[in-house]
Amino acid sequence: MTTTTSALAADLAPTGTLRASVNLGNPVLAQGTPDAPSGITVDLAREIGARLGLPVELLCFDAARKSFDAMAEGRADLCFLAVDPAREKEVAFTAPYVVIEGVYAVPRDSALTTVDEVDAPGVRIGVKRGSAYDLFLSRSLAHATVVRGEEGVDVFRAEGLEAGAGIRQPMTAYAAAHAEHVRLVEGRFMEIRQAVGTTVGRAPGTVAFLRDTVEELKANGFVADALRRAGQDPALVAP
Repeated sequence: MTTTTSALAADLAPTGTLRASVNLGNPVLAQGTPDAPSGITVDLAREIGARLGLPVELLCFDAARKSFDAMAEGRADLCFLAVDPAREKEVAFTAPYVVIEGVYAVPRDSALTTVDEVDAPGVRIGVKRGSAYDLFLSRSLAHATVVRGEEGVDVFRAEGLEAGAGIRQPMTAYAAAHAEHVRLVEGRFMEIRQAVGTTVGRAPGTVAFLRDTVEELKANGFVADALRRAGQDPALVAP
């Protein structure tokens, strides 16, 4: 191990093990169980660990907010979260490695047909508490209100809300499985830029290493291959 690599490893993983926070609540990024996780974020964590000569510990959570908390509280060294201004106070992010879309589901007989129409007085939108789209909608909606739950579609259904928000891939599957009652609104209300992050207190060289590594892994096909292996669309790779 070179001195430079040794210094990076010591800064990023002071315990000697790279502790990576994995969000199993986002099926595009991670699949499997806490005992046997898989997917693009798991592959990225292991690749970063290999480059630094570090063993990797995967800390699995069922929601982005829990993954974020592990990072902010010092229980994790690395996270895989959507870039958001609220998180950037605690997390130094790379450029995104994957871009996914936030979409709305509505009752099949709803009068709402466009993303803009959803932001209207009296419209309640179910979201997963602490998710990227919760943070975005809470900040950007002018008229509609956010209703938080463990899953956006669950609170949408349980409380009879006017809309539910979520990630396109699982929302598409949900709408297909409940086609007699639910449909998706055409278009997206946001782009969700998924990136690698570490705490803002890391050395500038450590953050630069993560940023350079992500760009290399996008360029050399690693990210696309990892998505493909996980059964996800390789076209999701960020530019």
